[in-house]
Amino acid sequence: LADLFGVDQVPRKGPPLIAIPTTAGTGSEVTNVAILSDKVAQLKKGIVSDYLLPDVALISPQMTLTCPRSVTAASGVDALVHAIESYLSLNASPITDALAIGAIQLIAKALPKAYANPANLEARDDMATASLMAGMAFGNAGVGAVHALAYPLGGRFNIAHGVSNALLLPYVMHWNKLACVERMQEIAEAMGVNITGLSAVDAADQAVDAMTRLCAAVEIPSGLRSFGVPEDAIPAMAVEAAGIERLMRNNPRKLSAADIEKIYRAAY
Repeated sequence: LADLFGVDQVPRKGPPLIAIPTTAGTGSEVTNVAILSDKVAQLKKGIVSDYLLPDVALISPQMTLTCPRSVTAASGVDALVHAIESYLSLNASPITDALAIGAIQLIAKALPKAYANPANLEARDDMATASLMAGMAFGNAGVGAVHALAYPLGGRFNIAHGVSNALLLPYVMHWNKLACVERMQEIAEAMGVNITGLSAVDAADQAVDAMTRLCAAVEIPSGLRSFGVPEDAIPAMAVEAAGIERLMRNNPRKLSAADIEKIYRAAY
């Protein structure tokens, strides 16, 4: 598998693949990306190839009814980050924009309901749909710095991917705001914030606040220290994250390793 990390390193298509997701989060059923943990490098890495695209995807909310509440929360936030990052991606298009904003609207309303009552089939259906839409969005537009910064957390400390994203989301968005304030304003609206009378900057700040509130509502802890991440690991993680060019090149704001270190420390 180590020979396949990167883009277009898979030599040929495998056997027919039918994907039936049991979480509402990753969107893998409609993407060409597989993410694995490299235990030696202590980093999550991607295998990107159109040969990985499933032949058929079957999406059923019933398949997620027995998903544990913690996984419902983490995978749901993962889908939210997919939608947000694809909407802010430098590779965004009108098609991915529509999918991303639609997914954000669904997740903001449905994730707390699915978390509070796992048997709520309507909320599960909305989350399954949103995850699919977000997967289609980021499968074409790509994700950015939130995912890049999350990979070292997962690789080094085995923090669930969705939780890693949740820990970093508001802090990365605060940094990105300068480069995409109008789009952040639109995300705030999609998350149900009334931005009437607010400046674009204030509305963008409200988007970050709404993201923070949603993560808190589904009881994802805040702060890297709460997961046992030692502060002295931050400089090395910043260098690793800065080197994930496949993701960082999509980010609306260019971030140096020094910038990333500041983000980690703010999230600590």
